[in-house]
Amino acid sequence: MFKHILLPIDGSELSLRAVDTGLALAARLGSRVYAFHVVPPFPALTYMVDIIQANQEFYVQEAVARAEGYLKEVEQRASAAGVPCESGHETNNRPYTAIVAAATQHQCDLIVMASHGWHGIDRLLLGSETHKVIVNCDVPVLVCH
Repeated sequence: MFKHILLPIDGSELSLRAVDTGLALAARLGSRVYAFHVVPPFPALTYMVDIIQANQEFYVQEAVARAEGYLKEVEQRASAAGVPCESGHETNNRPYTAIVAAATQHQCDLIVMASHGWHGIDRLLLGSETHKVIVNCDVPVLVCH
């Protein structure tokens, strides 16, 4: 049924639970997974260029190190579950577009991701990346709470 499952991860416990759900499903179906993390770009201000340059370099190094740590955790869990796993990260200020693009690029036929379950004003102000993925992607999305 599903042969290649995309597992977006943001490093939260909730996203790790979604990873575990995706890995359990992949193990049952004999599928492989692609773990993916979107690194938010450095929020630059156009003035104070020298200070920002130094901070941006530090930010990028730290953000990539965090991403690699998140992805290593998924790879270890996949290995323990006997599920083939590849992984990658991308910098993008709109995580949902990067997730949709990764699903297409890696020919994934299912996305398993978490929803933080924001309601009311939080959802209105912050939006839901999961909802945006569902609306903008042709690939089925399994949402975990």
